[in-house]
Amino acid sequence: MDRGTIWRVWIPLLLGAWALGMLYARGPGPHGILRPIGLAVAVIGLSGVMLARQTLGKSFSVTAQARALVTSGIYSKIRNPIYMSAEFVLAGIAVMLWNPLVLLFLMAVIPVQVLRARKEAQVLEAKFGDEYRAYRARTWF
Repeated sequence: MDRGTIWRVWIPLLLGAWALGMLYARGPGPHGILRPIGLAVAVIGLSGVMLARQTLGKSFSVTAQARALVTSGIYSKIRNPIYMSAEFVLAGIAVMLWNPLVLLFLMAVIPVQVLRARKEAQVLEAKFGDEYRAYRARTWF
């Protein structure tokens, strides 16, 4: 395992897991049956973000860039697994804390993620053309 993998995958995963654990143990809201369910959904989402981040490797960027067309791993099924997984994290936190403000934030983030995905699609299609269109036809979101 190289140093880049440690910094771009494992350190964020550990920090995210720690933050979710703190929210679970000390966060506001009821401590009933929904709390562990919300934690499980958030952990699944965090794992998806990190898996997708690992798969992207050096192709990851915050802004839409066409460094490489990554079609392996989780990207062989889903074009935007980081965005989808992040929504699971937020949904899990909303359930865990049973907070309508987190749910409203989740609802506000969804259209932003869709717009970001569309922008990325335009950039990738401009660079990779038919190869990207074929990839888009066989994957979801």
